[in-house]
Amino acid sequence: MRDEAFDALRTYDWGTDPTVLRPIEEAAVATRCDPLARQQLEQRLIAVLGDCVSRDAKDFACRMLKTVGTAAATPALEAMLPYPEHSHMARYALESMPCPQAGTALRRALPVLSGPLLAGVLGSLGVRREAQSVAAIAPFLGDDDPAAASAAASALGAIGTAEAAAALAATRPASDAARRAAIDASLACAERLLAAGNKTAAQEIYGRLAGENRPKHIRVAAARGMLASRK
Repeated sequence: MRDEAFDALRTYDWGTDPTVLRPIEEAAVATRCDPLARQQLEQRLIAVLGDCVSRDAKDFACRMLKTVGTAAATPALEAMLPYPEHSHMARYALESMPCPQAGTALRRALPVLSGPLLAGVLGSLGVRREAQSVAAIAPFLGDDDPAAASAAASALGAIGTAEAAAALAATRPASDAARRAAIDASLACAERLLAAGNKTAAQEIYGRLAGENRPKHIRVAAARGMLASRK
C-alpha cells in the first residue's frame, strides 16, 4: 500500500482525494522506533522533491519531512527556498527539524532572498531560536524593506540573547514599522534575559527603553520590567 501511495503522490494534485496518501502518513508514525525504515521513508520523500511533480505533491512531501526529516533532507529543502511556490513549505519543514544543518540551510539562503521570501526565512530562524543566527540576522535590521527589517527584529527578539539585544540596540531601522518591531523585540529580549537570571542585561535594556522620548506604553512596560529585575 505504501508503494501505491508513493505512485499516487507523483500524480497528486489539487482536487485529488487525499486519502490515497494516508499510508505515507501512517508510515511516518509507524517508523518512529525503526531507524532504518524511517530513513527509507525519508529518502523516498526527498526523491519526490526532486521529481517533476505538482506543487501539492511537494507540499505534502515537505509536511512529512517536517516530521521525519534529518540532515539528509536539508539540501533538497534548501534548494526550494528561493522559489515562491515552494519556499513557504520548505522553511515550514526546516524550522522545526532538530538538526543544526536545518538552521544552516536557512542562514545560507538569506543573501539570495528578498521580499516576502526573505521575511519568511528570517521568521523561521526566529522560530529556531539559535544563538548562532544572530550575526546572520542582524544586518537585515537596516533593510529598506520594512517587512524584512521587522521580521529580523522579531527573530532577534525570539532568540532573546544578550547578543541579540545588542544587535537591536546598535541599529536604528529605517521605517516606523520596523522601529516598533525592534522596540517590541528588545522588550522580549529583556524578558528572556530576566527569566534566565541575567538581571544586569535585562536592566540595561529596560533602562534604555524607559526614556521620556518613548511612547507611554513602552515606558510603562520598561518600568515594570525594571521593578521585576530588582526583586
